[in-house]
Amino acid sequence: MVSPTAFEQAWKLGDQVPGWLTVDQATMLWRAALRLGPGARIVEIGSHQGRSTTVLGLAARSVGATVVAVDPFVEGRLFGGTPTRVSFEKNLARAGLNDVVRLEDEYSTKLRKQWNERVHLLYIDGKHDYWTFTDDMLWSENLVPDGEILVHDAFSSIGVTCGIIAKVLCGNRYVYVDRAGSLARFRLTRPGRADRRRVLAEMPWFVRNVWIKVLLRLRLRPVARLFGHDGPYDPY
Repeated sequence: MVSPTAFEQAWKLGDQVPGWLTVDQATMLWRAALRLGPGARIVEIGSHQGRSTTVLGLAARSVGATVVAVDPFVEGRLFGGTPTRVSFEKNLARAGLNDVVRLEDEYSTKLRKQWNERVHLLYIDGKHDYWTFTDDMLWSENLVPDGEILVHDAFSSIGVTCGIIAKVLCGNRYVYVDRAGSLARFRLTRPGRADRRRVLAEMPWFVRNVWIKVLLRLRLRPVARLFGHDGPYDPY
C-alpha cells in the first residue's frame, strides 16, 4: 500500500530536476505506474535530466516494477549531450533509483528494431517531429493488450499532433483517454466513434497552442496573456 504522502515525496525530488513536466502531469505518470503489478516494465522514451524518470522510478519501486530510460543524449546545445547524461545519472542516484532504472543510451528508433522485451507502460517524450513520433508509437507492438501510452506535448507540438491525427484519429490501434495539459493518455485497443470524437474535441486547444507559439516567436507575450498563457515557454 502506497502512503498518501508518497507522491508528494516523489514530486519533491522530481521537481528539483530541470524540465517541463508539471505537477498534474507527474500525477498522471505516477497513477499510471501504480496501476502496474510486480515485474512490470515501463519504457520511457526521452529522459533528459530525469525529471519524469524520477517520478516513474519511485512509483515503479512501490509496485515492484522497473523503468527502462531510452535517450541517446545527443551532443549539442539543444539536447545537452554528455553533461545532460551526467546530470541524469546524478539525479537518479540522489533519488536512490540506480536499481530501478536501466538506461539505454541509444536512439529509440534504432533500439526498437532489436527490442524483444514485454512493455507494460509506454511513455513517449522523445523527438517531436512526425516521423520520429510515429516510429516511437510502434513500440506499442511490444505493449501488453490494453496497455497505456502516455505522450508528452500532445495537442501542442505540431509534429506529435499530426502523428496523433494520423495514427489515433485515423487509425485502428489506439484510443485517446484524457490529458493533463499536453500529457495525453492513450490505450492500446480498437477505437469506436466516441473515441475519435474525443480526439477531434482537442483540436481547438491545439489551434490555440499553435497560435500562442506564433505570438511568442513574434515576442508578443502581452497578447499571449489574453489567450491565457503567461510565461516565456511554449504551452506544455
